[in-house]
Amino acid sequence: MIERADGERLQKVLARIGLGSRRVCEDLIDAERVTVNGEIAVLGARVDPDTDVIAVDGAVLSTVVGAVTYLLNKPAGVVTTASDTHGRPTVVELVPDDPRVFSVGRLDMDTEGLLLLTNNGDLTHRLTHPSFGVEKEYLASVRGRPSRAAIRRLREGIELDDGMTAPAKASLLEPEVVRITIHEGRNRQVRRMMEAIGHPVERLVRVRIGPLADRSLAPGEWRTLTDAEMLDLQRAVTVGASQEELTEPGTG
Repeated sequence: MIERADGERLQKVLARIGLGSRRVCEDLIDAERVTVNGEIAVLGARVDPDTDVIAVDGAVLSTVVGAVTYLLNKPAGVVTTASDTHGRPTVVELVPDDPRVFSVGRLDMDTEGLLLLTNNGDLTHRLTHPSFGVEKEYLASVRGRPSRAAIRRLREGIELDDGMTAPAKASLLEPEVVRITIHEGRNRQVRRMMEAIGHPVERLVRVRIGPLADRSLAPGEWRTLTDAEMLDLQRAVTVGASQEELTEPGTG
């Protein structure tokens, strides 16, 4: 890779964004798992986090200074907004107020389950834009027992008032419980899809976001993502990116 005289030491940047200790980051570089602008990095290299595209195992990293990402198990009755004019509890009230974070996408007030909150705008864009194909998995308790034909309709795509949905992964876990996985983020999409096949949702829980799942989080509990989870998440949002998006300066 091209050496630069200015900038920060690469291992320092990797450690700062949460990939591990300085020693762990040096080991990643020594193992040739880190690239800068598409070239294998060398220990001691200097980089500019604002312009250089840094990746580990092919996953482009966000180098936003001070970025944090929380995983929250959202309870029912809590709204996914920063504030609410009706005085209802909000998801941001359940996590630390410094630094200020925002939800990645939305869950409607009655929907429960996993939600990410972050101050990383690039990560938010990649997780919410359908072109990146990040899956969201739900368990839907529905009214009545869906037939095989109904489940097949979910897999083929459902015509809604705002257009055809992308094909979903769907299966019947119990007589009235559907496991459904989508990668779009339309308003109340799963509920509308279930209504379209004649089985309205009575309870909806999101159980997975891309590679992230955690059955140990109680409703209302949150935690910071681990280094390994952040790397898995960065890898997940890299898969759907075009080459142009991966090489555009500043997207890291």
